[in-house]
Amino acid sequence: MWRSAAASLSTPNPSASGLISRPRPTISALTESSFHGIRPRHLCPTRSSSSCCSLSSTSHRSPVVMMAKREQEMKEIVDLKGELGSMRKRKRKGNGLSRAPNFVAYYGLKSPPYKLKQKGNGLSQAPNVVAYYGLKSPPYKLDALEPYMSKRTLEIHWGEHHRGYVETLNKHLGRNDVLYGYTMDELVKVTYNNGNPMPEFNDAAQVWNHDFFWESMQPGGEDSPKLGLLQQIDKDFGSFANFKEKFAEAALTLFGSGWVWLVLKRKDKRLEVVKTVNAICPIVWDDIPIICLDMWEHAYYLDFRNDKAEYVNTFMNHLVSWHAATARIARAQAFVNLGEPKIPVA
Repeated sequence: MWRSAAASLSTPNPSASGLISRPRPTISALTESSFHGIRPRHLCPTRSSSSCCSLSSTSHRSPVVMMAKREQEMKEIVDLKGELGSMRKRKRKGNGLSRAPNFVAYYGLKSPPYKLKQKGNGLSQAPNVVAYYGLKSPPYKLDALEPYMSKRTLEIHWGEHHRGYVETLNKHLGRNDVLYGYTMDELVKVTYNNGNPMPEFNDAAQVWNHDFFWESMQPGGEDSPKLGLLQQIDKDFGSFANFKEKFAEAALTLFGSGWVWLVLKRKDKRLEVVKTVNAICPIVWDDIPIICLDMWEHAYYLDFRNDKAEYVNTFMNHLVSWHAATARIARAQAFVNLGEPKIPVA
């Protein structure tokens, strides 16, 4: 039947009674997918047997009529799929159905910072939450740095200040989605805007700085770096003791709030101690950070009051993670050639 229909369609109709005949579309011009979804008469609940889409009916042998029926069927199938999809998004609530709250997340949002409150015999609906970046936890428990950094300091520093930067950043981004899709590194560099910071920069940079700061420490710390990092420090500073003096001097001479960093300079191919004010971090200058120390007052006041020197010495002697620093400089050498490694002679 299909072949005969195709043959009749591909031949112009000569009985047009004076009208100019135009070739009609052929069945071969239709894709195979156009005929998917044809249902037998006994599976068509919306049609009677006389109006079913069965191809055996002589009243439906016209290809144009058949095409119209297929289009109608495909439309009904799409509508049905849409209805089923919306039903799956409903949640059971008590004895009835209620729509689930809208929850849009673009990056790593962890559990919402609220709980559903009991209301009557059911649960009240959670508010809409939009988050672009999530608050990362330190790689240790909040009391793991004691007695050198107290749990209370972590609760205030990470739980309030760091969280506040994340939430404020997400509010900024919620007003304008131009910056949607950037990694945190990219966001910091873009919003720095070549020294003319955009409104989102301070919060984005502080989120990046604090994430890096928590990972620059470990419980118990380490006395000194090992292997290649120690050799590079000796090469660029003369000795590890000289490096510690320069790092402490930079921290104690920093005016106001800011950060102290050990960075790898890409162009100079050497390690250097740098200090930055407020939220600025060295990645905006294309430096590669190795370790950092937060010199904002909220980082040390609860434990050390105004004794910045004791805070810096405690960090260097009992908190800094040279294991993390070694891993960072090893990764950095994929981008910066620090010279041929020294191979020991047997």
